[in-house]
Amino acid sequence: MKITQLNIYPVKSLGGISLEQAELDVRGLAHDRQWMVVDDIGRFVTQRQLPQMAQVTVRLDEDALVLEHPATSALRLPLQREDQPRLPVYVWDDQCQALDEGAAAAAWLVDVLGDFKGSGLRLVRFAPDQRRAVEPHFLSPGEMAHTGFADGYPFLVVNEASLAEVNRRLVAKGVDPVPMSRFRPSIVVEGDTPFAEDGWSAIAAFDKRWRLGLRKPCQRCKITTVDQQSGEIAVPGEPLRTLVEMNTRLAPGGYFGQNAILLEGAGHGLRLGDIVTAC
Repeated sequence: MKITQLNIYPVKSLGGISLEQAELDVRGLAHDRQWMVVDDIGRFVTQRQLPQMAQVTVRLDEDALVLEHPATSALRLPLQREDQPRLPVYVWDDQCQALDEGAAAAAWLVDVLGDFKGSGLRLVRFAPDQRRAVEPHFLSPGEMAHTGFADGYPFLVVNEASLAEVNRRLVAKGVDPVPMSRFRPSIVVEGDTPFAEDGWSAIAAFDKRWRLGLRKPCQRCKITTVDQQSGEIAVPGEPLRTLVEMNTRLAPGGYFGQNAILLEGAGHGLRLGDIVTAC
């Protein structure tokens, strides 16, 4: 089994970046979900509320985070900066301190996305001294893990065969197949059996340099219905409706992929084509 995709999403719910290699960190792949869009009271805003967020492309220069949109010139922010004012922000029920990227970034977001239910939008950076713990009741005894602005876990691992099965079901219903980008995974592996990842407790490098623990099946939301290039919803409800019908977890809702934590190997690199083992 080998790695076929490595993806990061530096700004939560904006465009992703596909990589040939990436560095492991306890909070995810390096630079993943270290920024986030919030409203005036610090509550996170995602494609669930503003699907057009997918139209904002993101890239990383050597020293800058760059946001781009067809409607305006690019926004550049330094990668290394900690002098911004702090404000409390919220991801689901978690509160943490973030660094405000300022009025120019806020104006840029409103320019390309509009306001949100009468609220402005701000761009914030995860404060480096913060620790946002992963929910402990899905971890093994003695484990501890933390993440940045991801919904709940630092990594999302998906098996290519699972997407192939979802697309087989979609085509049988007369619906176009969807790309892997709909599910915004961190690490995609080439596997033979659809949803085999639901039975894995861990994946590891063939040479044992690193190991990830798969700790919670990922319940999917309406973001899976958003085209990640156009920001549009061409077929309302799909592929989420098909995932619910498949009932892969024998539980309410649609599931796809496994949320994971880093067990060993912080600082080590991953590359496309790396051989991995599952257990």
